[in-house]
Formats: sequence, C-alpha cells, structure tokens
Amino acid sequence: MKVLLYFENEDSIKKSGIGRALKHQLQACKDAGVETTTDKNSSFDIAHINTLWNKSERLLKKCKKKGIPVIVHGHSTYEDFRRSFSCWQLIEPWFDGRIRKMYSKADLIITPTPYSKGLIDGYGFGVKTIAISNGINIPEYLPNPEGQKKFKEKFGIKDGEKFVMGVGFPFERKGILDFFEVAKSFPDTKFIWFGHLAKILTNLKIRRAIRKRPANVIMAGYCSGDIIHGAYDLASCMFFPSLEETEGIVVLEALASHTPLLVRDIGVYEPWLSDGVNCHKAKTNEEFEKTLRHLLEEGEDPKILEEGYKVALERSLDKVGEQLKEAYLGLLK
Repeated sequence: MKVLLYFENEDSIKKSGIGRALKHQLQACKDAGVETTTDKNSSFDIAHINTLWNKSERLLKKCKKKGIPVIVHGHSTYEDFRRSFSCWQLIEPWFDGRIRKMYSKADLIITPTPYSKGLIDGYGFGVKTIAISNGINIPEYLPNPEGQKKFKEKFGIKDGEKFVMGVGFPFERKGILDFFEVAKSFPDTKFIWFGHLAKILTNLKIRRAIRKRPANVIMAGYCSGDIIHGAYDLASCMFFPSLEETEGIVVLEALASHTPLLVRDIGVYEPWLSDGVNCHKAKTNEEFEKTLRHLLEEGEDPKILEEGYKVALERSLDKVGEQLKEAYLGLLK
C-alpha cells in the first residue's frame, strides 16, 4: 500500500497548522510502516488530499476516473473560516463552494476532532467522516535548555520572569482582540503573541488593534524551532482565546510541553479537555483574568500539567499513524 499525501502549494502553508499537519502525517505514516509519497505524478493506491484549491480538485477528479480511492482531510469548516482573513465575508461563498466540491466527492473524510466531524456530518454530504487527531511529535517538546536561552535573549526575558504567550495567525477568530484586552489588566506582565500574517490579508480592525495594543504586548511574528520551544518551556500560561477551531495544534504543543493552558470554553475541546483537570477554560474576559491572575501568582497545579501531558500522549504520532493505517486499509477493502 502506497499513499499520496497531497498538500497544494506547500510553501504558502508551511507556517500554518495545515503545514505542520504535513510533517505530522509523514512521520505518523513512517512510524506505522505506511509507504507514502508527496509526488502526485508517482504511482499510489490512495490519495490523501489535504487542501481544497483548484489543483487539489483536479487531482481528485483524476483519481476518481482511475478508480483510486480519495480521502479529503477536513482541516477546514464553514465555521472556522469566519472572522479570519481580510474581506472574508466576500470570499466566504467561494470558500464554502470549495469545501462542498471537495468534501462531497471524497470516498472518506478525515477530520481532527469529534466536534469537527459533527459539523461536517451536519453539512449533509453523505460521505463517511472519521475523527483522527492531527497529532503531536512528543519528543520534539521535551525540555529545551538551548531554546530557553535563545528565547530569553531574543525577547529580553529575565531569569524567573513570568509572561503569557499566545500563538496563531492574528485573526479575530483566534481571539487576539481578547488577548489584548486581558493584557491591559496585567500591565507589569509581558504578553507575547507568536504568529504573522501578510498585511494585505490582515483586516483593518486587527491592524488598528495591533497598532494600539497595550504597551506590555509584544508581537513576536513567526517563530519556530528552539525559540518557540523555549517559550513553551518558560511561559506561565499559554493563553489561547480562539473562538473556533477544528482542533488547535498549538493546544497540543502546550500540553506536550507541560505549559499551563487557558482556552476559551468552546465545543471543539469536548470531551477531551476538561476545566481544572487537564487545562483551564473560561468564557469571558473577566474569567480569563481571574484564571491568569491565579496562575501568575500561585503557579499551576502539577497534577493538571501531568493530566494535560497524558492528553498529548494519547495523540502521539505513533498512535495517529496506526489510526491512519487502519483508515487506509479499510478504504482499500
């Protein structure tokens, strides 16, 4: 069995969650002993398509004509496109059409969580959908002393200094406006947002908010490797007030790093994240502030960190690989 893992325009998505999903799928399949290729012109038995654009659709149609089973990965939903790129309201009908064209023609849809499976099932395409996590490469998030050093040097963090981090594209959907608002209540604590989006793709509301952000908020841009690992290692909290996700790879990264995690209480985290058990959840800025104040003043309960780490272990790439392998074999049968 040989599987094509297809990601259209890899260079343009490599800094996104979907880009990291490519690395994870390649490693997961390798761990499970599944032969893969990323070359659509080679021979393969199954096409696992992760993008929705024109080349992806042409590949899907070509495979269907040849009788090759096609999996379309449900990274995106109608819901998580909203409040994202500049002029998303104008693009939304086109984007929704892309989802409809790709998902409705698949032989199988794989999506990261039971929540996103429920959304896609509700679209009524009549295609079988299963939930398999995007996964997390656990060894990559072991304590990284060199990364900690590089991070502190880059952002002027003193030994023992507490700070709050957030990660994601600067979208309204990612909760960056609430990140700024909550930061105002902690003027003596640094809040660092990791993530970059080209100015032309960032809507005016967010651009203005970034210009007028509180003085204690640092816009770090895109950081990878040692620096972001060092940030996870040292952060007093990973504060991720996103309004909509299909999973949230950065959430898994925080859990794998033993980083205290505060998320918005939204459906995607049910049933795998539980408030006060393996993370913290809140619905309002007042609740976010209360939880952050406790974490900054008292620190995190080690039991919550360990329970969070167990959640990451359940989504380790070796386990994801076995689930993908089972899905591939089932489709061939």
